[in-house]
Amino acid sequence: MLIDVTLPVLGEGIEEAEVIQILVKTGDAVEADQPLIEVETDKATVEVPAPSAGVVGDITVSQGATIKVGAQLLTLTDGAWTAGSQAESAPPAEPEEPTEAPAPKPKLFAETAPLPAPVASTPVASPGPPSPTLGERRALAAPSVRKLAREIGVDIETVTPTGRRNRVTLDDVKAYAKQAMRQLAGVGTGPAAPTPLPDFAVWGPVEKQPLKGIRRTVTRRMSQAWQTVPHVTQHDQADISEFEAVRKTTKKHTPDLPLTVTALAVAVAAAALREFPQFNASLDVAGGEIVYKQYVHIGVAVDTERGLLVPVIRDADTKSLGALSTEISALASKVREGKAEPDDLQGGTFTITNLGGLGGTAFTPIVNYPEVAILGLSRSTQAPVWTNDRFEPRPIMPLSLSYDHRLIDGADGVRFLRWIATRLEHPLLLEL
Repeated sequence: MLIDVTLPVLGEGIEEAEVIQILVKTGDAVEADQPLIEVETDKATVEVPAPSAGVVGDITVSQGATIKVGAQLLTLTDGAWTAGSQAESAPPAEPEEPTEAPAPKPKLFAETAPLPAPVASTPVASPGPPSPTLGERRALAAPSVRKLAREIGVDIETVTPTGRRNRVTLDDVKAYAKQAMRQLAGVGTGPAAPTPLPDFAVWGPVEKQPLKGIRRTVTRRMSQAWQTVPHVTQHDQADISEFEAVRKTTKKHTPDLPLTVTALAVAVAAAALREFPQFNASLDVAGGEIVYKQYVHIGVAVDTERGLLVPVIRDADTKSLGALSTEISALASKVREGKAEPDDLQGGTFTITNLGGLGGTAFTPIVNYPEVAILGLSRSTQAPVWTNDRFEPRPIMPLSLSYDHRLIDGADGVRFLRWIATRLEHPLLLEL
């Protein structure tokens, strides 16, 4: 029996992955759960295992290709085939130019977790390119797909195919038509088409590199967040003298405990989210609802060689400062080594980004949509503070809070950030 091995659902919000390495070749005998292909998502590197023992048939992807969830990776014969019989009895490969046939039956996982075609992959051409001339390749599609396209007035040659062997599917035609109707109705569903750049090579040599992997995902998500969320950024500062004294004492008596400002900020923010639940929510405009999360999972931005990743500390409001310090350090190392699992990088309700190790006095962090707020920390500096009837040098840490102004008013933003600043200045208040 021939088995189609497809790219499985790899996590919430993950729609595609890049093929990093093909670990087998046609004719290889493999065991169940043996890694077949290594892919990289915007969050982690994942190995796709063999669903059963068998022999590798056609490999339908190539290294460096970007594929969608549900796309075919390779074919595999079941355990009844052996490596010795494969050479003589393997089923013939499909022709390069398959004849039209009825649309293939959807696979089981596609029925349970359908993936809508993204807006970017279904561009609407108006009035559309001309039909192909003699000698040009026509779109590959089943008769039922062509019939649907004709009935609803879609030029099938302008539809981007997502099916096996570059075939246009029924879902491709439907997604194309829906997007066209939205644009005609003046309802934007995504970012506007980017303006083409000038030809920079006119003025001197240039080098071009493909936008892929984490950088491509960051580009897409930051654009979505900036165009969806009306950002407001509130700035404040905290005198962290008390915490620095505690950290010095801890380092002296417990050198193995990595007590950090980031851990303190996570602990304080977790408590603040319980006091101010609108900061631990998401705004569902389409459903006309505010979703208040009853859990506190805080993402901590980590700078890696592959780009910015945000591992999530789950139930941060239930953990001690020491436990948070240890967990943050371990997760950051896991992410930098490329060993993070998809579950490590999703489900956050609030994000903290600390640029203090690099410098800067303040910045405007972008909300990690669909969250509604993000806290930024900058480098603390010694500044004169009037206390005990005199000026004293104190470590002052700048704070920057960006939030979704549709859900959070400016006054609430000030109260929330001031609450955080007060607890950063007096960590004992957290215990009280």
